Amino acid sequence: MAATAKQIVLITGANSGIGFELAAQLLAKGTYHVLLCARTPSKGQTALSTLQSRNLPGTAELLHLDVTSDASITAAFDLVSRTHGRLDMLVNNAAVALPPGTLREKLRVAFDTNATGPAVLTATFAPLLQRAGAAPGARIVIVNVSSGVGSIARRLDRTSPMYALQEVQYRASKTALSMVTACQFAEYEPRGWKVFAYDPGFTVSKLGPHNTAENGARVAGESVAPLVRLLEGARDAENGGFLHNTGSWPW
Repeated sequence: MAATAKQIVLITGANSGIGFELAAQLLAKGTYHVLLCARTPSKGQTALSTLQSRNLPGTAELLHLDVTSDASITAAFDLVSRTHGRLDMLVNNAAVALPPGTLREKLRVAFDTNATGPAVLTATFAPLLQRAGAAPGARIVIVNVSSGVGSIARRLDRTSPMYALQEVQYRASKTALSMVTACQFAEYEPRGWKVFAYDPGFTVSKLGPHNTAENGARVAGESVAPLVRLLEGARDAENGGFLHNTGSWPW
């Protein structure tokens, strides 16, 4: 199946962890063309080569994208616009949890990556989503990969297993992503688009040193399977929600 006949999905931060596994599971279906985004081209090329070596029926290409750079976002948009002319699904997955520096520096980097990046990227690529949405029967999806630690209600719940976790830069930036998601829903839901914040759960990844199997993190495959079902429409009735694999979080 040619790339133009497949659903085109852009995944940020796709060279490892949740993003890489999501690309793999979508490629295994054979009906998707994945724009595998990476901030570091060499890491992205390694990820792409690994996926291609599996001989999966889907197709993929590397897209250099740094969500903290307007120039990088614009260049990526121009490339996708020229080569594909549309975009069916956007998964804002790139994130940072424990940036170095002072508290101010940590907050600046976390907000830029985890909230501002998805807002700017989605606004930039909206014309390509709109173009795809003009086709009969089209289904346009935006997923902002979030975390339950961004829930204000859970932050104030002393019985929560994550109550002792401070990491204000990560929590606050994911809370900001919730508002970004709500604003996107208000803007795009009238067009028929699906917009979700989605928490894949505590997963083995490079997000932080604590994301290991020894600390109880799930393997990426288990966390991503429900996300694939979300992308394919299993939870469209919950459009606009802050979801996790078995339910939803309070904002």
